Amino acid sequence: MKVLIVGAGEVGFHLARRLSEENQDVILIESDPERADFAAQQLDVLTITGNGASLPVLERAGVRGARMLLAVTSQDEVNLISCLAASRMGVRYTIARISNPEYYERGSVLSREALGIDLLINPERECALETYQLLHSAAANDVAQFADGRVQLLGVVVREGAPVAGKTLAEIGAELDEFHFVTVAIVRDGQTIVPRGSDRIETGDQIYLLSPTVEVNSIPPLAGYDHQPLRRVMIAGGSAEGEYLAELLEHHGVACTILDHDRRRCLELAEHLPRALVLHADATDLELLEMEGVSGIDGFVAATGHDETNMLSSLLAKTVGARKVVSLVNKFDYLPIVPKVGIDAAVSPRMATVNAILRYVRRGRVLTVASLKGIDAEAIEFNVTASASVSGQVIRDLHLPHGSLIGTIMRGDEIIIPRGDVEIRAGDEVIVFALPDAISEIERRFA
Repeated sequence: MKVLIVGAGEVGFHLARRLSEENQDVILIESDPERADFAAQQLDVLTITGNGASLPVLERAGVRGARMLLAVTSQDEVNLISCLAASRMGVRYTIARISNPEYYERGSVLSREALGIDLLINPERECALETYQLLHSAAANDVAQFADGRVQLLGVVVREGAPVAGKTLAEIGAELDEFHFVTVAIVRDGQTIVPRGSDRIETGDQIYLLSPTVEVNSIPPLAGYDHQPLRRVMIAGGSAEGEYLAELLEHHGVACTILDHDRRRCLELAEHLPRALVLHADATDLELLEMEGVSGIDGFVAATGHDETNMLSSLLAKTVGARKVVSLVNKFDYLPIVPKVGIDAAVSPRMATVNAILRYVRRGRVLTVASLKGIDAEAIEFNVTASASVSGQVIRDLHLPHGSLIGTIMRGDEIIIPRGDVEIRAGDEVIVFALPDAISEIERRFA
């Protein structure tokens, strides 16, 4: 499939790399010559320097032969015009990254339906939703939902003294056979392991588990965490992400305090969020954090527009005694740093955008895709058809590529933990965890 990507920022660069690794024909358009040159050197894609909203540039990129255009620059208007032009020039599917709510509210003359664009992605809303999910798990530093919310993928760090520490997966499975989670990855010393039964979980490991959502609350104690209800959250920063998160918290009855250094922004937030406490304050003021009761607070979210400020305020909140600290991080390069400095979890609007777009690009037989923060791996949910090569085979005979495993199988209302003698059937929804080198082969066999 020929895919045009407008914008070689972190979102466009990451999408181009992912799709080119899957043997898609990717053309990347970037207006900044230096950024375009960097992408050309780093990626196996055709890179064109120019404005993606320009008809001659789109023509030069071969837009008339493309099946899909992804407009992911940081400028809403460029993204919209690129999609509109591409649609008029015969591109079948168009996706735009959009932050301004005027462009995606239903009934607006500029809505997705009115403009004829297939998908509008709002990074800030996607990020706020992920943050809310993270706050609801005492242990998780990464989270994704599958099977219409019936299955969750959780990333947790194993604490010292945890019941699973020092045991092999086979031993854990024998001792905890009443649970239905599957360990799909272990990250140790920066290396990602797709484990087998003989692999051992150690203290300090970052592990990723697939679990039925109804059993998710049983996972934190196994990794050494106590379950904590979510009653009170502080948000440092009145950004769009912070505002959307506050809306979610208010809707679910969670008490919310918002800090922002801009007095005018505080007045706007106070008017829009009547049940939230809005304070005109600096999120890096340690004395203020102590005075406002951050010690023992259920959740602290750093959501300013600056990564460095977010990480600093997160560290201060953790020092003061906040139970769960989540930092908003825009730069992909910062994501692996977050757990190393003691912050519980990171959320990335850009990574959320990538995941949302990949879900759409692979839609149909691929139901859900989740790229994991800090490691190069994906969890992919497939709808198995009768024509798929895996249909009718038992798992032990599949001989999946190195760096992949089946995590969970949904068959109707039943959630099946994969064993060697389980048969894959047409109609099954199968979640597969895979490292980059295995993704192409996995998609070929399952989709």
